[in-house]
Amino acid sequence: MLALNARQHGPKLRHLRRANKRPSLRLLAGTLIASCGLWSPAPTFAGSIALIDVDAREASRGIERAHLTLPVTAGPVTLLYPKWLPGEHAPTGPIASLSGLAMSVAGRAVTWHRDEVDMYAFHVDIPAGASVLDIDLEVLAASAPSGLAADRMSTESLAVILWNRFVLYPAGQRSDDLLYQAHLRLPSGWQYATALPRLGASDDGVQFAPVSLTELVDSTVLAGRYFRTIDLGAAPAVALHLAADSSAALAMSNETIEHFRTLVVEATALFGPAHYRHYDFLWALTDRFPTEGIEHHESSDNRTAERTLLDDTLRRAHAGLLAHEYAHSWNGKFRRPASLATSDFSQPMRGDLLWVYEGLTAYLQEVLAARSGLLSYPEFLADWGLLAGRMTFQRGRSWRPLADTTVAAQVLYKQPPEWESRLRSVDFYEEGALLWLEADALIRQKSQGKHSLDDFCLEFFSGPHSAPIVATYDFDDVVAALNRVQPYDWREFWTARLSRLREEAPLEGLRASGWQFTWSDAPSVMQRADEAASRHIDLRYSLGLIVRDEGAVVVDVIPGSPADAAGITPGSALIAVNGRKWSRDAAHDAISTSASDPAAIQLLIQKDDVFRNFELAYHRGERYPLVQRSAHTRDLLAQIARPLSRGGKAVNR
Repeated sequence: MLALNARQHGPKLRHLRRANKRPSLRLLAGTLIASCGLWSPAPTFAGSIALIDVDAREASRGIERAHLTLPVTAGPVTLLYPKWLPGEHAPTGPIASLSGLAMSVAGRAVTWHRDEVDMYAFHVDIPAGASVLDIDLEVLAASAPSGLAADRMSTESLAVILWNRFVLYPAGQRSDDLLYQAHLRLPSGWQYATALPRLGASDDGVQFAPVSLTELVDSTVLAGRYFRTIDLGAAPAVALHLAADSSAALAMSNETIEHFRTLVVEATALFGPAHYRHYDFLWALTDRFPTEGIEHHESSDNRTAERTLLDDTLRRAHAGLLAHEYAHSWNGKFRRPASLATSDFSQPMRGDLLWVYEGLTAYLQEVLAARSGLLSYPEFLADWGLLAGRMTFQRGRSWRPLADTTVAAQVLYKQPPEWESRLRSVDFYEEGALLWLEADALIRQKSQGKHSLDDFCLEFFSGPHSAPIVATYDFDDVVAALNRVQPYDWREFWTARLSRLREEAPLEGLRASGWQFTWSDAPSVMQRADEAASRHIDLRYSLGLIVRDEGAVVVDVIPGSPADAAGITPGSALIAVNGRKWSRDAAHDAISTSASDPAAIQLLIQKDDVFRNFELAYHRGERYPLVQRSAHTRDLLAQIARPLSRGGKAVNR
């Protein structure tokens, strides 16, 4: 996913959170299966095409309907609802929102029953002589994310259509080998975009070409009343599609458009030839969805606040989002950990290599955002300070190694934010970015500037241009590729960092790049952007609190902080600070004056139905993370941020 910017993504983007593909995926570990890796038509389980007709005309109500026509043969069959979704690294298929399920043959009802163990499986007895099974179903979306319920994916003016929500498919079949043809009905007057090949449109909707189930699920549709498409050039062609809740929100500046055009150039300079036939950025601009980014092979599904393109602060907060998801077309979709390359959507995924899939992408998102101009160099530096600050205050590192966050990703993505600093979350994004910075700095130093992580990316992700294909890898492949770029004990390097337990954040890469982590009494532009986008007041570096703007609710309490020592609990509501009604300004005033005031900071807090006063012994004033140049050192971050397309690469390629 996370996109991420991993900070504000939902499952993926919230942690630099946290994102499917086209041709058939031949999942042979460590091998590029050219003969089967093209999403070409394949035989269905009954030698025919399954039809799916999705009616999204009532999507704004949270109701989407589908009619499926599946080729069948007589006898018992088990139909599966997609559970493990590529890019989400977790069993997130919204089975609890499936409604109105009815099956029939030639107009006569057929009884189905759910498996008693696997809630995503439905058993059906197909009567003799039947060749087609008709299925009707609804998906009902929740207004807010809640467990296995479908998240809201529509407003009065736009919708994100996720095909996995409407699909049933036969057990025991590879998703590559099942052929589906989709038809979509949208509200009148709406425009749309998708990587899915289209046959034509009529008053009755849009007809798409037959594709494998793999490709269908990988081809999100963005639709809306207010819509804009921007050609980003390149070959293969890349386009940026915007749908928003207002026409004003579509006003992307020419300068920003040029930055995205540069992003395409910089990404192909970094990774080599593309493995897509065309690429579509799909960007929903709405305040009704949580921020998110989900990668697909030929597109990406991006969702941010409605005014992202109008408000410079929000623009900065999401500057790395599209860079993150675009990089996934190479790192995650083309090259994919074998443990994540499953043959269908019921097979569990194992996330042990998410520190490559997501961690490396989190690092490259920062690099590509800087090289493309989406982040200025001062903003790039401020973002590293912010990232280092958050990881410095991640106390769960003392009991849970980074490797465990990758293995446990399937539960951590849905973990609530309360006590996150004690538990750890999907830290393979942000801590992974710090570790890949260390690896980059090490390569540059060991090679006397002749090589860098850019060479690893070209080595590992390049290949002749092709339609979407998948080449899997394992830990040994990563180590071998790094050694081809710069000989070193990379196995020990990664094994030690993934398995160690220590409270200190891994800031060696920053120091090796000529920068040191320190503190400022004023927030950076990226700190302000992060708070604006997340709608939180981030006081973790002073009082030890993260507070949600809405309701002034404590989201997290940092272990060992003044708030923790005082006994404050996440979920509590802040009522007053130093005798004044709680507000952002009142909180900052109290913290600022604490440096010269010997009195403790007084907080009035409501927890459950009880009001209590808390005293916080804090006297350091305002405190925010910052990176500062180390004397007599080379600025490797400046070299890393230099665009490759402008001759910035000082190494052999």
